[in-house]
Amino acid sequence: MHPAPSVIFFTVFSGLGFGLLTFLGLGFPDVTGWIAFGYFVVAYLAAVGGLIASTFHLGHPERALKAFTQWRSSWLSREGWCAVVALLLMAAYGAGLVFLGTQWTALGYLGALFSLATVFTTSMIYTQLKTIPRWHSPLTPAMFMSFTLAGGALLAGQATVAMVLIGLAGVVQLLLWMQGDGALAASGTNLATATGLGTPGTVRAFEPPHTGTNYLLKEFAYVVGRKHSQKLRAISITLLAVIPIALLLLPFSYLTVLLAAASHIAGALVSRWLFFAEAEHVVGLYYGKR
Repeated sequence: MHPAPSVIFFTVFSGLGFGLLTFLGLGFPDVTGWIAFGYFVVAYLAAVGGLIASTFHLGHPERALKAFTQWRSSWLSREGWCAVVALLLMAAYGAGLVFLGTQWTALGYLGALFSLATVFTTSMIYTQLKTIPRWHSPLTPAMFMSFTLAGGALLAGQATVAMVLIGLAGVVQLLLWMQGDGALAASGTNLATATGLGTPGTVRAFEPPHTGTNYLLKEFAYVVGRKHSQKLRAISITLLAVIPIALLLLPFSYLTVLLAAASHIAGALVSRWLFFAEAEHVVGLYYGKR
């Protein structure tokens, strides 16, 4: 798949924002007044900024509101509704902390639940796609959720919890890569099954469908070299897990937490670029790209 910058920014930063909102809703850190206001500003900038960025990849961004009408069948629509509810609930909860110094626990828990639900619905947009076997796995939502919780714990300054969650996110990412590398072959989808010409003999393309490029090749047949992919995986896992855990093992300071968060975010961006770049859409079989 073509790794569009807007979608990479959206999935990484909205996940971080809703992750921080989750921890704030659960009461971590336990802050009120202007300190709480600062945390909520960071959370909303990341969450809302990511959601806005997601519309940049649309051909007609002005039609994005129509997605809200399809909640019965569309994970994209469910994502939109969960995001709106989460942001409204956490705005009310944050107002209590900032202006009244009051923690409305039940409201915070509900806001945290919808914040996590937003990230889950985002992950299901990709998980549901049988045409991309690498994504069609329970490990895809596990990856999104683990990254959200790890990033949220870091931004909330919960160093001990963050170390555990970052380690978990790293393990899930490695498992997703391992499973994904053989997903297309394991799916049983090939040129023979795609054309229905499986018997007799072996099916192969006589010549490409056309000599020039087209939308399908641009969006669904992106290819990244295996050598480059392995290097980027090593860079990603080092930045998102190894360096942050090493920093968090040092005596606690806001500087080490800030550096750990910066490293984790950089690694998450590389990981998410690979998430899209390595995704093998079955339409590529027709063009000899798989």
